[in-house]
Amino acid sequence: MKDLLIEYFRPWKIVLLLVGITLLIGGSYYYQAPDWDIPISFIMAIFAYLTAPWSMRVVLERKWRWLPLVLFYTWFTVDGCYWLYWRSVDPNVLDMMRDANFPASLSLYGMCGLVWYYKGTFKQLLTDIRKLRIET
Repeated sequence: MKDLLIEYFRPWKIVLLLVGITLLIGGSYYYQAPDWDIPISFIMAIFAYLTAPWSMRVVLERKWRWLPLVLFYTWFTVDGCYWLYWRSVDPNVLDMMRDANFPASLSLYGMCGLVWYYKGTFKQLLTDIRKLRIET
């Protein structure tokens, strides 16, 4: 549990979360989609931050006994919290946009999982990237 908390509070990961939320908020103004507002941008981004790296790790490291929980976390982050939010705010928007939201959110969830997958400091990440470049 301590290791998990250390990863959640890595400054570079928090900065990337804030950059992502900023982009989502900017996108909500630019595209003006009926289901893309500021609260859902925060809700879905935070759930992705909390679950996507772990879900990605389970899949990539083939820890199959955790797969049911991965599927639940993925569904909840990509669709469940979206459904709960729009069901309470405006069910008409939910009916109109839910099908379009799922593939976009699932893609972003996977990307977030990859971005936040690395365990370590930003300096360690850069060092590991340099090592990979030298080896190839």
